[in-house]
Amino acid sequence: MSALIDYIQIEIHKTYNKKYSKKYIEDKLIPIINYICSSKSKKFLFGGSQGIGKSSFINIISKTIEKFYNKKILLLSLDNYYLSRKQRSQLSKKIHQLLITRGVPGTHDIEKLLKNIKQFNKGKYPITTPIFDKLIDDTTKSTKITKTKCDILFLEGWCCGSSEIPKKILHKNINNLEKIKDPKYQWRNFYNNKLKLEYKKLFKLFDEFIFLKTSSFDNVFKWRLKQEKTNQSKNKKSKRMTSNEIKYFVQHYEKITKWMMKDLNKKAQIVIKFEKNHKISSINFN
Repeated sequence: MSALIDYIQIEIHKTYNKKYSKKYIEDKLIPIINYICSSKSKKFLFGGSQGIGKSSFINIISKTIEKFYNKKILLLSLDNYYLSRKQRSQLSKKIHQLLITRGVPGTHDIEKLLKNIKQFNKGKYPITTPIFDKLIDDTTKSTKITKTKCDILFLEGWCCGSSEIPKKILHKNINNLEKIKDPKYQWRNFYNNKLKLEYKKLFKLFDEFIFLKTSSFDNVFKWRLKQEKTNQSKNKKSKRMTSNEIKYFVQHYEKITKWMMKDLNKKAQIVIKFEKNHKISSINFN
């Protein structure tokens, strides 16, 4: 156990440049790892708001399981299955202007994702998965190739696990984007129908659902602003979004995120609550 905790502590420091106590790791991370490794399930779905740190958190969990439990993990991110900018442009002209912005259900290539999951189910390798570049907001020619057979599949994504939103909530304006840009609910009805059909079908393929819950939607803006600064430092040529642009951007995600915060407390097998400092405050096993 000591070597396991030491390893996680080092990985956390490499990822966040912060030192978390051994007690924190023992109380807040080990139970999640133990749950996954003791489960007979092979496919785990992770959902959680923008900026909450899904990728970093799940990467640490994955590396730890591979090293100490001898289980190979196929790690997929919904973000890598976004439609190209050209495809979203066509969608925005055909259905609604807001679909030019990546994010909501209907802006992903679900068929490609389902194909990769089917390959995992059948044990057909190599599995080639796409890579989406957020800095240029477009698909790339680069791919990730997994040659070794995997024991467990993780899929993470901001809207993963969300059910369709009841119309009385869907059609109530909660920000200016909805009020001004989507007065006839075309955009909302489109993505909600996608949740009801294609995404429900996708999420049902998974045995377990783990929900990373933010303590407040206000955290999303702060986290996304910090992300933007980090992304820009990685690529000096990329244009960084302003604070106002980020506020506008996260409005695209607000309705579904708030619905998930309300709806998924009892539906997820594990609910992990994150505070604004990205630390876990509670874990609930349902």
